[in-house]
Parts: sequence; C-alpha cells; structure tokens
Amino acid sequence: MTSPVASFPNPIYSKFVLQRAYRDAQTYFFEPLMAANEAHVLMLVQCDIIEPENGVAILQAVERIREEGPNAYDYQPGVEDLFFRIESRIIELAGANYGGNLQLARSRNDLGHALARLALRDEILALFADLLGLRAAMLHQARRHLHTLMPGYTHTQPAQPVTFAHYLAGALTLLAAEQKRIQQAFANINRSPLGAVAFTGTGFPINRKLVADLLGFDEVIVSSQHSIGGHDYLTDIAFSLQSLAIGLSRITHDLLMRSTREANALRVDDSFIQISSIMPQKRNPVVLEHLRARLSQVIGYAAAVALQCHNIPYGDTQDIEDEIFPPLMHALTAARESLQIYQTFFETLTLNEAHLRRQAGEGFTTASELADTLVREVGLSFRVAHQIVSKMVQKAVQEGLDFHDLTLALLQRSAQEIIGRSLPLTPTAFERALDPEHFIACRRTLGGVAPEATDALLKQLATEWRADKTWLERTRQRLAKADRRRRANVEKLLQRVVTRLSG
Repeated sequence: MTSPVASFPNPIYSKFVLQRAYRDAQTYFFEPLMAANEAHVLMLVQCDIIEPENGVAILQAVERIREEGPNAYDYQPGVEDLFFRIESRIIELAGANYGGNLQLARSRNDLGHALARLALRDEILALFADLLGLRAAMLHQARRHLHTLMPGYTHTQPAQPVTFAHYLAGALTLLAAEQKRIQQAFANINRSPLGAVAFTGTGFPINRKLVADLLGFDEVIVSSQHSIGGHDYLTDIAFSLQSLAIGLSRITHDLLMRSTREANALRVDDSFIQISSIMPQKRNPVVLEHLRARLSQVIGYAAAVALQCHNIPYGDTQDIEDEIFPPLMHALTAARESLQIYQTFFETLTLNEAHLRRQAGEGFTTASELADTLVREVGLSFRVAHQIVSKMVQKAVQEGLDFHDLTLALLQRSAQEIIGRSLPLTPTAFERALDPEHFIACRRTLGGVAPEATDALLKQLATEWRADKTWLERTRQRLAKADRRRRANVEKLLQRVVTRLSG
C-alpha cells in the first residue's frame, strides 16, 4: 500500500531550515529586496518590457510593503521564503496582471545572489570602518612612544632593544595590508549578477548595466553561469577575515605575555580587568582572553564558509546561498566586535615605561651592536667579531654576570682566546656599544628602530590610513548617490504616469 504524500513543508524541515533562513532574510534582505525590486521595475519600463502603468502599480506596492516593514511579514507555513511572501503581497496590492510581471527576466537565483551582495557590502564597509578605528588608536599610541625603549623578542627570548612605536609600526603595517584585503573583497562583492536569471540569461531585451547602476554596483558579472555558480565573493570575505584574525591573534599573544606580573610591561586599563573570587590581589586581563577566543570564532566560521564552497556543483546550490549566510555573518559580527574592543583597549592602554627601559638591555640584547662596533672601529670581519662577543657573553653567563656587569677586560680575554690578541677599543666605545639608547639611535635606515626612521614609517602609515578613510567615505557617498538616483527615478515615473492619467 502506498503511503500518502505529505504536503510541503515537512514540519521538521520547516523548523530547522525554512524558518531559520526566513529570519535571516527578514533581518538582512528586506531593504535590499525593496531596492532590487525598484531597480528591476525601472529597467523593465525603460526597456519597454512592461508598460509604465504596470511599473507604477508594482512600485506603489513596493513602497507600501517598505512602510509596513519586515516585521509585518513573518514566516507562514507553506510559503517557502521571504521572496515568495513579498511577491504574493505585491500581486495582492498591484493585481495579478501587473504584480505578476515583477519576475519577468528575473529568477530567485540571480536575485538571491544580488541580495546577499547588497547586504554583505554594507557589513564589509562597517568592518572596514572598525579596522580604521583600531588603526587610528594604535597610530596615536605609536606616536606617544617613539622613545619608549623595551626589549624586542625573537623565539620568545630577549633579542635586541626596540621601541614600543617600532613594534606598533609593524603591527600597523600588518593591519594596513589587511585593510587592503577587505577593500579587494568589497570590489568582488560589489558586482551585479542581476540579469543572469536562472543561469542562462533571458530572451527579453533587458539592460543589465542599468540595474547595476541603480543599485550602486560597480560592474556587471558578464557570465550568467558565474553570476549564479560563483562562490568567490563569499570566500574572499572569509579569507580576508581569517587573515585579519590570525594577525590580531599574534598581537594578542604578545599583549597577554607582556601583561603578566613577571613581564610588568603593559598595564591594561581597570575597565577591562576582572578580579578573582578568592584571590584579592589578582588583576586578570581577561579582555585579551575573550578577544583571543573571538578571533578563534572568526577563523572557525570563516573556515566553515570555505568548506561549504568545497566540492559542490558549479551552479545553483543551497550550499552557497541560504546555508552559507549564517557562518559568514557570524564571522563578520565576531570580527567587528573584536575590532571595536581592540580600539578601546589601545586607547586606554598604558606602559610601565621606566621598567621597560631597564629591561631593554637585559639579556645582553645589545651584543649584536658590540659586534658591529668591532667591525666598524677595529676592522674585524663580522663572523670573527660575532665569535668574540659570543665568547664574552658565554663567560659572563658562566660567571653569573648581568648586562650591567660586562667589562672591556672580559671582552679582551675573549679576543685573546679567539684571535690571540687584544683589541684596540676604548672603554668609551665599549660602553657606548652596549648602551640600548645608542643601539636604537644608530639604526636609522629605512624601517629601522631609530625614532626618526620609525617616525617616517608612521607618517607613511598615517597617509595610507587617510587614503583608506577617503576611499570609505567616497564609496559610501557613491552608494548613497545611487540610492537617491534610484528613488528619484521611481518618483519621476510615478509623477509621469499620474500626470498622464489625470490629464
């Protein structure tokens, strides 16, 4: 006996698939859908595919729906998605003969990708702005600390003296590159798939560029296949988010290590400190732990986006439509929240400058400058100079001596063992070579740690920041102008038809 066919949708499918996708569409796609409907109708009228009266009827319905708002269109069983719910309402308001023409030369396929791009571009610009905010806060800190000495590390061990400004200039260089990746992701997002229809185009004489212009897209994706099957605009965002999160996680690691009581280098603002429930002395910089966890979430959600694009058909598939939007938005949200926290963190961060200055030379961090000095003033080859200084440091460690205890006599003993003679080096030259201030000051080459070299880099980074800020402002202005132009064309068409009918 054949079982009766159940009606669509299956309740469990509705609960876990359709309703969730519908809520996402209500949240992110409602206004983009209204804008896309307006642009499509204006194009259909201009291309003489529908009559102006038909266009006006649909546009008036769209405006009515916009006024009612997304909350007036909650999920209804049996209605597959927001698109069908809105189309039914347009047909109800405009009439079947007029409203039924809205979907001429359009499909849910090209429309769905267009709505995702419209929603995502706003999120990407907001992310771009948040990263600008963090860079501005770090630039301010860097300018304050051009002369703040501290130990620099390689392999987690004290290596050479640096300044906090030099460290931040490196981090800012990293973030400037991440800003460019986000900008490039935006460029790929802001391309129009509309007019690809299902994936083969249409037999109607449409103008794809007009629709793109009315929605603020920079260009049309010419291939109707790629318009529907392409995933790259999604993975571009995911990869840029992963790269940003990985870079920030490395900086976060450094900040946590230098916030320890033993390092005593950074003081996290009290507004970010949590106390222990039992140990009254504790100042727990848990904000950095939360940030580290959030960055892991960004990387995880972004990886889910990439995985969902892997090994799927190159065409219309839910893997890169409804199902991919939640992890992508989660990644964007976690990244944006993290950037805003980081900005305030850096705005309120203070350093233990005196302690850092004392630490700058500890661990024999100026030994490489002493070797350089032996090359410049004594005429040794660098490898021989390196061997002599290395021997001196070994002796100092064996004898329990610290950086401040090094003497020219100890260096001369090491030289006798390596090359069999003393070095013509004055005590003044020896002491200067071991001075962290001197180490910093003489590294004036491009990108070096000297304050003037670091200052030059910071000025370049500030110029790049201003250029990125200008790009953001102009991009937002361009999108707002397209929105105003589309709305003005809607009003113009309404007035034209009303005037003609009343005349």
